[in-house]
Amino acid sequence: MNQPTTNQQPPTTDTQPHLIRSFGTLQATALNMSNMIGIGPFLTIPLLMTALGGPQAMLGWLIAVLIVIPDGMVWSELGAAMPGSGGSYLYLREGFGSKTFGRLMAFLFIWQFIVSGPFEIASGYIGFAQYLNYIWPDASKNLVVIAIGVVNIALLYRQITHIGKITVSLWIGTLLTTGMVIVTGAMHFDPKLAFDFPPGAFNFSTGFLFGLGAASRVGVYDYLGYYDICYIGDEVKNPGRTIPRSVIISVVAVALIYVLINLSIIGVIPWREFVPAETTKPLSDFVVSVMMERIYGRPVAIAVTLMILWTAFGSCFALLLGYSRIPFAAARDGYFFGVFGKLHPRQNFPYVSLLLIGVIAIVCSFFSLGTVIDALIALRILVQFIGQIVAVALLRKNAAELHRPYRIWFYPVPSFVALIGWLFIYMTLDVKIILLSLAALAVGVVCFLIWSRLTERWPFQPPDALSNSVGD
Repeated sequence: MNQPTTNQQPPTTDTQPHLIRSFGTLQATALNMSNMIGIGPFLTIPLLMTALGGPQAMLGWLIAVLIVIPDGMVWSELGAAMPGSGGSYLYLREGFGSKTFGRLMAFLFIWQFIVSGPFEIASGYIGFAQYLNYIWPDASKNLVVIAIGVVNIALLYRQITHIGKITVSLWIGTLLTTGMVIVTGAMHFDPKLAFDFPPGAFNFSTGFLFGLGAASRVGVYDYLGYYDICYIGDEVKNPGRTIPRSVIISVVAVALIYVLINLSIIGVIPWREFVPAETTKPLSDFVVSVMMERIYGRPVAIAVTLMILWTAFGSCFALLLGYSRIPFAAARDGYFFGVFGKLHPRQNFPYVSLLLIGVIAIVCSFFSLGTVIDALIALRILVQFIGQIVAVALLRKNAAELHRPYRIWFYPVPSFVALIGWLFIYMTLDVKIILLSLAALAVGVVCFLIWSRLTERWPFQPPDALSNSVGD
């Protein structure tokens, strides 16, 4: 019989509750795709066409794909190497140094996320309310978003093992809905409608450049969520393989689905009937329902609308699940209020964090869709997306020994492409949105310095008190 080795670890005596690793590749891909597809392609096609005034706005999809595919590689390397709850919070903290600048970056991420995360969930609630108006025209938008927000919180107020099954069922509903729209569009596709470009559609100008930026923002918004599994890394089985696979599969599959869905819509409904959006064209609120009504009649259109509502809810469900883990992870490590680091005493899920994000998302639903999209994109670009690109480079330099089950293909080219894409999106935002995002960032820095001073932590901690950490 073999004798125990001298370096054998003693049995653990840790009695603290732990998150349960139950998400495999199927559940992880379902989570990402449910988040990505959601209400996006059914809701934002009018905004997309409005950005450039015609089908040429589909260029925004191309720009978005060229950003999210390389950015997905960034997420995959970070998520596979550091599979913990919190996603970006964890990557920024370790990449910039957990005892020094990583503290600032982690704080700023939580600072902006407390608003941008709920804004993204709110966009799904807004879409749900808009499509519900096709069936129930007199429904109050505010009452609808409050009701659906409460239901979403209630369903997620349980153990993760049950949530995996719910996620897959919502994903199946999402695939059925998108499949029906794509098949219908293919059967009734009219290329003259789909490619009815207005005069001077591709004339390059400053207006065209900013319109392309607006279209790209809509495209990026619709792809958001390809990384959702990274936020619950502590609950993923074999994360070194599961996270990269689910991210890459989700991006490629959804890119194809989005192109087919949008061509299906503008190949049946003339784009001039729902452009400009959010003004005098009420059709823009539920364009897919009208498309189905014109082809099959109102009863079928109502059935499809119900499926779209299912899809919208699935997206909000996936978002709230992932995003509720971020304040939890930060609080657990001492970067946010300690109360949000609590797990439910019986079912082991971060219930305080779930309630916080869920309630704020309901409040954010009272803004217009266009404002919600621009605000959440602006808030995330500088700290989260660009910050993570820098974090990958810092980790490769300062933590070469870090185990990386997945490495970015053809590095550093994808990182550079993603960086240029994010800068283009940011610089073509409305000046007011840019200034507000910079102001929010500046206030966050001031709050971090005050908090650090009061708690005597970096940068007000004596240099000899700092210990070595990954990325320092």
